[in-house]
Amino acid sequence: MINPSIVIKLGTSTLTEGSTHLSMPRMVELVRQMAHLHNRGYSIVVVSSGAIAAGREALNYPDLPKEIPAKQMLAAVGQPRLMGIYERLFSLYGITAAQVLLTRADLADRRRYLNSRNTLEALLSQRVIPVVNENDTVATEEIRVGDNDNLSALVANLIDADLLVLLTDQPGLYTADPRRDPEAKLIEEVTAAEIPDELWAAAGGSRNGLGTGGMVTKLQAADLARRSGVKVVIAPGGEEDILLQLTAGVRVGTVFYPVATAVESRKRYIVAGLAAGSVRIDEGACAALHQGSSLLPVGIKQVEGDFGRGDTLRVLDASGREIARGLTNYNSEDLKKIYGHHSDEIEAILGYMYGEEVIHRRNMVML
Repeated sequence: MINPSIVIKLGTSTLTEGSTHLSMPRMVELVRQMAHLHNRGYSIVVVSSGAIAAGREALNYPDLPKEIPAKQMLAAVGQPRLMGIYERLFSLYGITAAQVLLTRADLADRRRYLNSRNTLEALLSQRVIPVVNENDTVATEEIRVGDNDNLSALVANLIDADLLVLLTDQPGLYTADPRRDPEAKLIEEVTAAEIPDELWAAAGGSRNGLGTGGMVTKLQAADLARRSGVKVVIAPGGEEDILLQLTAGVRVGTVFYPVATAVESRKRYIVAGLAAGSVRIDEGACAALHQGSSLLPVGIKQVEGDFGRGDTLRVLDASGREIARGLTNYNSEDLKKIYGHHSDEIEAILGYMYGEEVIHRRNMVML
């Protein structure tokens, strides 16, 4: 992505300011900061909790069992209300917001992963701010501790984000629970490849009963994101101009530095995957790949194997030598129909298209 990209995770405790209802002053302030960054050219994705809290408020705080169907019901009531607030607030700044509901299954399956990635990238390319939440109205096992913390890390990986900000009701990660231990000290940065055991032991859980996360889930999310090449900050959501401070380089909260670049992480994933098929390309396409281009269907001369969208393909030159590997945008059945054709013919042939490229450059490793 050309614009610097940020994933901002807003927890229930941040959005409610510790109360039993969504805090409009807090949400207005956070949207104001995000709008300012958006207008400066940042690509922003919001991962927002708060649907269940909004549902409880809308139903006047009913006394419900803690089983999953009750949570699903509250999420179904609260999610449109939560999204309505974001739409109204962002519209004050002339910004369009879009709702994106995901489950872990959407990001575990490679085809659905590509669909989710393409949707988010299409929204960002149109300068729309996606507001992502766990699809709690249909999820079962996904409604558990850490859903949106870890979801935000997966989303950061999905869009190759530069920064993941986890806003919470604490100043950052401490050596112990500061609410119980007056000697607890703020940890300003984590640089080690492996997060020390004592930090995991120091991470606590949610205490207000509204959210499903805690500091331990933020630590899990930070560890996951930094291994994908994303810088992570756990910071206080109530700090004045917190998002503007972080993007200006001000040291606030706890910073987790990446242990690999996003490119290195993606390359390892592609190279380590078993190839499900192969394509043989002509000399012109081979030269284009070596110059940094994506693989277009017009340059493909032969398709081998039975593979699905999102599978790994071997890219062979005219002599049969493997020169690259990458994730395909089209399954074998579709690719056998469009190879050798120009990209502007894809939709006419298939009736739809997933993009002009068979393998996008970012999803390819030259060997």
